[in-house]
Amino acid sequence: MDADVFISAKNQYYAFEICPGFWGSLIHHYKAGRIRSLDRVRSELLAGRKTEDLVQWVKKNLRSDFFLNTDGEGVTSAYAEVMLWEQRNPQYFDRAKAKFATEADGWLVAYAMIHDTIVVTNEQPRPESRNRVLLPDVCAQFNVTYKDTFFMLKDLAIRFEWTGGD
Repeated sequence: MDADVFISAKNQYYAFEICPGFWGSLIHHYKAGRIRSLDRVRSELLAGRKTEDLVQWVKKNLRSDFFLNTDGEGVTSAYAEVMLWEQRNPQYFDRAKAKFATEADGWLVAYAMIHDTIVVTNEQPRPESRNRVLLPDVCAQFNVTYKDTFFMLKDLAIRFEWTGGD
């Protein structure tokens, strides 16, 4: 899961006060071994203000092993391959390449390449993009499967049901 899955959920459809079940389902499916993220994503999430609700939720509710380690030799080699492709790609503006190099997205692709996992992102492919290196486009380049949050929820058979009155 990329950082935006968490951030967009918190800011939109699954805000903590609107849909606590979303957040509970993440914890449940993590414990069942069905979902994880990466240490690099954790760093991005914790880069927010210490008082921010998402930062607090990550610290309080997600054990460190929810975020898989990217230090393995296979992952670092795959990451180098991703970055070399991105840096040599004349399609992207230099500022887009520089931004991508500072984010966890390349690590998500590298990890998925080595461990045959699915990347969950809300980004949509835009192969003609020059201003941003988008995660789905990088996934496509390296034959990594990516899906969006709604696919993940359906795949995990997560349902949010109204439990209030009539």
